[in-house]
Amino acid sequence: MKLSHSLLSYFLFTVIISVPPVILQKISDTSFVVPGFWTIFLFMSGLTLLVLTIMLVVNKKNPDYFAQAFLGGTTLKILAALAFIFIFRAKTHVDKAFFLADFMYIYLLNTVFEVYILLRNLRLKNLR
Repeated sequence: MKLSHSLLSYFLFTVIISVPPVILQKISDTSFVVPGFWTIFLFMSGLTLLVLTIMLVVNKKNPDYFAQAFLGGTTLKILAALAFIFIFRAKTHVDKAFFLADFMYIYLLNTVFEVYILLRNLRLKNLR
């Protein structure tokens, strides 16, 4: 999978997952979307972009280390996410349930996208 195709897929994915929160903010009570949601969204999206880029560059240079780069990137991502949660919760006071739902929405969907890219790259590698 080419780097440009993966990055284009990532940006399309990011736009798609940003639509439901925008709709929730426009048509309903904003209590479902916590204050600072877009900070969380931008942080996790940036982190996913960084991990995705590193994985694809490693795949291009040495495909044998692609799975290790994925595991290392995912570990880095979860540690950074945990640090972000502690800092964000210390600085802002939001409803815990809505914060957890919003954070898991972003985190899990970004992780699913990373796994999709991993499987797609490994499938292409096996076809060769």
